[in-house]
Amino acid sequence: MSAARDAVLAKIRKSLRASPDDRARLVAAETRMMLHLRGTVPARAAVQGGAAMVPFVARLKAAAMTVSEAAHLSDVPKLAAEYLRVNNLPSRLRMGADPDLAALPWGTVPTLEIAPGPAVGTDEVSLSKAFAGVAESGTLVLISGADNPTTLNFLPDTQIVVMRAADVVGGYEDVWDRLRAAGSIPRTVNWISGPSRTADIEQTLVLGAHGPRRLHVILAG
Repeated sequence: MSAARDAVLAKIRKSLRASPDDRARLVAAETRMMLHLRGTVPARAAVQGGAAMVPFVARLKAAAMTVSEAAHLSDVPKLAAEYLRVNNLPSRLRMGADPDLAALPWGTVPTLEIAPGPAVGTDEVSLSKAFAGVAESGTLVLISGADNPTTLNFLPDTQIVVMRAADVVGGYEDVWDRLRAAGSIPRTVNWISGPSRTADIEQTLVLGAHGPRRLHVILAG
């Protein structure tokens, strides 16, 4: 495997007329990465603040997600319970250690059971908090860690994602700016644009192939 890789890389270097000790190319690459230069940004990503909300919600729904709008984060338990009831789903939620979610008034909805920790194979519904939302494509951005374990995004059949309206940005580049400003890049950044789906077999769309078949977003604020 190593020999094959070396052969491929050697052909690439030859076609680029480059060499492993090409200092000028190395400096140019390091400089570009340090400056975080942006590529071409489409016009539909050039929105911020309130202007980003309408296209963001429209693209969430176009990607087969459902949306509830909450005036405040404190409304999340009530809306989550309502979503589970309407869809005849279990009232048990698997949730990480996110402090914002933990501080919500879960006691006001006694029918809900909150199970802490990473998701396991038997969990049917998870609750996560998104780091950001992208208006350009209706994409949810979730970062890994004990607060919101990545297993919540893949194992349960239904996922509820909570996010603040203030965290909706125009394009992907804005998300990376926010991640860098946060101080460190997480181990995993999941970009989720709708429920899991595939059409590999006879081009028939099937939901839930590699993750949740239902994805509900509670947009707070």
